[in-house]
Amino acid sequence: MNRSGSTKERILAAAETLFAQRGFDGASLRQLTSDAGVNLAAVNYHFGSKEKLVEQVFRRRLDALNAQRLAALARVAGQPDTRLEDVLDAFIRPALELSHEDSGSLFMRVLARAFAEHDDSLRKFLSENYGHVMRQFTAEFARLLPQLSKEELYWRIDLVTGALTHAMSGFGMIQRKSDVSERTHREQTVAHLTRFAAAGLRAGA
Repeated sequence: MNRSGSTKERILAAAETLFAQRGFDGASLRQLTSDAGVNLAAVNYHFGSKEKLVEQVFRRRLDALNAQRLAALARVAGQPDTRLEDVLDAFIRPALELSHEDSGSLFMRVLARAFAEHDDSLRKFLSENYGHVMRQFTAEFARLLPQLSKEELYWRIDLVTGALTHAMSGFGMIQRKSDVSERTHREQTVAHLTRFAAAGLRAGA
C-alpha cells in the first residue's frame, strides 16, 4: 500500500510540474513516465487515462483548498455582524496560503493553463465539482451587497477572482523583500488584496 501510494504521488507530482511547463496538450505520457520513474502501466492502473490524471492533479489541491474556504465561510455567513471583508478573507486567505506552499505556486500555473488553453472538458469538470463553492460565496456577497444587480455582482466577483489569481501567481511587481518573512509577506498580501477587493465590490453602491 505504501509503495502504491508513493507511486501515485510521484505520478501526480511529475504531472503537475509537466502540465505547468508544457500545458496539457504539450505534456506527453512518455515524458511523464520518464519524469516520475514509472511505466505506462502504472499510470493506467492508478488513473485510467490522461484526462483522469489531469482531474486528479486538480483534486489533489482543490479539494483541500475549497474545504478550507467553505469552513471559513461557514463561520461568518448569514451573521448580522458579518462584514464584506470577513467573506473576502475566507475566500482569499486559503488560496494565498496554498500559493505560498512549496509547490503551490506551481499549481497556480497549472490552474492558469486550464483557462488559457480553453479546455472545455476540464472547465466542465471544475464547474461540476467546485462550482458550488463559488455559488455559496456569491450568495453571501449578494446578501451583503443587495443594491447590486446579479449581472453587476458577477462582473465584480470575476474581477476580484482575477486579482486573486494574479496575486497567487507571484508574478506581480510587489515581491517579498529579503528581510520580510514569508508569513509576513503573505499577511500583507491578504490585507492589501482584501481592502482592494472590498473597495471594488462596494464601488458606486
